[in-house]
Amino acid sequence: MSKKEVKQLVRILIASVGFVAALLLKLEGIAEFLLYFATYLIVGGDIIWKAVRNISRGQVFDENFLMSVATIGAFCLGEYSEGIAVMLFYQVGELFQSYAVSKSRRSISELMDIRPDYANVLRNGEMIQVDPEEVQVNEIVVVKPGERIPLDGVVTDGFSAIDTSALTGESVPREVHAGEHVISGCINQTGKLTIQVNKVYSQSTVAKILELVENSSDKKSKSENFITKFARYYTPIVVFAAVILAIIPPLITGQSFGMWVERALTFLVISCPCALVISVPLSFFGGIGGASKSGVLVKGSNYLEALARTEMVVFDKTGTLTKGSFVVSEMHSDKMTDQELLELAAYAEDYSNHPIAQSIKKTFGRTIDSSRIKDIEEIAGHGVKSVIDGKVVLAGNAKLMKRERIFYKDKKLVGTVVHLAVNNEYMGYILIEDEIKEDAPHAIAALRSAGIKQTVMLTGDADAVGKKVAATLKLDKAYTELLPADKVERMEELMKEKSTHGKLAFVGDGINDAPVLARADIGIAMGGLGSDAAIEAADVVIMTDEPSKIATVMKISKKTLRIVKQNIIFALGVKGIVLVLGALGITTMWGAVFADVGVSVIAIINAIRALNVKKLNTRKTAVREQDERVLA
Repeated sequence: MSKKEVKQLVRILIASVGFVAALLLKLEGIAEFLLYFATYLIVGGDIIWKAVRNISRGQVFDENFLMSVATIGAFCLGEYSEGIAVMLFYQVGELFQSYAVSKSRRSISELMDIRPDYANVLRNGEMIQVDPEEVQVNEIVVVKPGERIPLDGVVTDGFSAIDTSALTGESVPREVHAGEHVISGCINQTGKLTIQVNKVYSQSTVAKILELVENSSDKKSKSENFITKFARYYTPIVVFAAVILAIIPPLITGQSFGMWVERALTFLVISCPCALVISVPLSFFGGIGGASKSGVLVKGSNYLEALARTEMVVFDKTGTLTKGSFVVSEMHSDKMTDQELLELAAYAEDYSNHPIAQSIKKTFGRTIDSSRIKDIEEIAGHGVKSVIDGKVVLAGNAKLMKRERIFYKDKKLVGTVVHLAVNNEYMGYILIEDEIKEDAPHAIAALRSAGIKQTVMLTGDADAVGKKVAATLKLDKAYTELLPADKVERMEELMKEKSTHGKLAFVGDGINDAPVLARADIGIAMGGLGSDAAIEAADVVIMTDEPSKIATVMKISKKTLRIVKQNIIFALGVKGIVLVLGALGITTMWGAVFADVGVSVIAIINAIRALNVKKLNTRKTAVREQDERVLA
């Protein structure tokens, strides 16, 4: 508990002792009043002071004003015990609220812990410890085991495992070595790393994420805006209703003013909108905190609410559903073994840095003896011509085969085909494709189980390639061969297809999809770590490359919205009933205490459930596993 909460608890305990003593001692006259009044000031003095201070600032009609008027009125009527009881239980409710907010903030603070405290910088041959904000681009920092990586950069020396769980939710450490990019906020676990900084602290991943989280509360959902407006008009209305209740009925019925004033005061206590004003924002705050624990950053409660109403999810292909890296998927030759064909292609492509060449060499996986390679000629737009072991080897596309007049059978393969020929004789082909993410099929299935009506893909890839990916993942629609402007135009058409209240979410890698991310109702950036465009353009940032996290955050949003609706219905329902009973004199000040504090406490406890999201194991193997671990 915080110091503030401890002080509040101590005050409640002292007031409780005084309250019980006043009840048991059965004092009379001035002694009774002084004991009750001292107890009242201990437990309610701060509430009265807040009410006076707010009135001086022009903020008259709030819960502090209502509680002060009601309890002071109870004292004026001689109902000392009820006046203290109202304040006592109200403070208990406030303590519950403070604890609930602290619990939610602690979840967000777990993310805030990614902020590095210092950086070990090499300057003039010496290692000095400085604030990360003082480190410049291209400077060298040293990160020892157990330390947090202070800034984004590239590893120049060392090998280690780094813990990325605070940013991604991924429990398995990631191994890094020289040449790999690392991001700030991760913890170095095993070996010493030397890193060349490529971003100043203000532009680093950790700074961007912290800024995003800190500003997430600025964007209110429709439910929160409704409650804020509701409380603004509701409070003065019930105050005037209480005044009318205290004056009009006794004038009409001839009954005593004291009885109706007591009913009016009870009416005021019941009418406090604390349960709504506290629990609704707290529910959304908890939902955002729960999403962050799962490796998903939601920029505001309005986006969390919109996710619960999403009907259509539109995906970019490369980097979102596929890895964006080529892999050898098929090899065929009638004149040599697959391994011999692969070796021939690897040697032919040895000097090329093209992604296709890199994928072939990676699949070959053995050291290439460059002394076997002579006379390399790269033919732009066609392929490579080289001499290997004295033989002329051609490796390239169909245009290269036609140019060199080499006969081959076109099998209409889907993907990138590398044809090989030796001394003008066709040897076979290697098929290379953009690899679908292991998580993608589970993601699509999970979205359907979450109630998504349509899944669509927009891609600039060739029609055959795009439709093959769509068919493999069982998407509802796929639009291919689109330029960036075409994607926006197609998005406009899809926006018209959804229902009036439904929402459309676009999922992209955040680098070249900014226009479409901005146009969609909800822009979701995949693999947001280290991507400035993703954090700037998207409303929701998936901290890993797992599209299945989209279904996870949608389930969190639906759970949060369900809790919000439960609290609104419960609070208004109970208060409505007890208000009528209070006005009729059927319920006492004790009933008012339950209607106010009791309802608030129950609503707050219910709101805390939005935070209860189990830690996700991102290495899922089935949709069923994901569904079982998403919600508490």
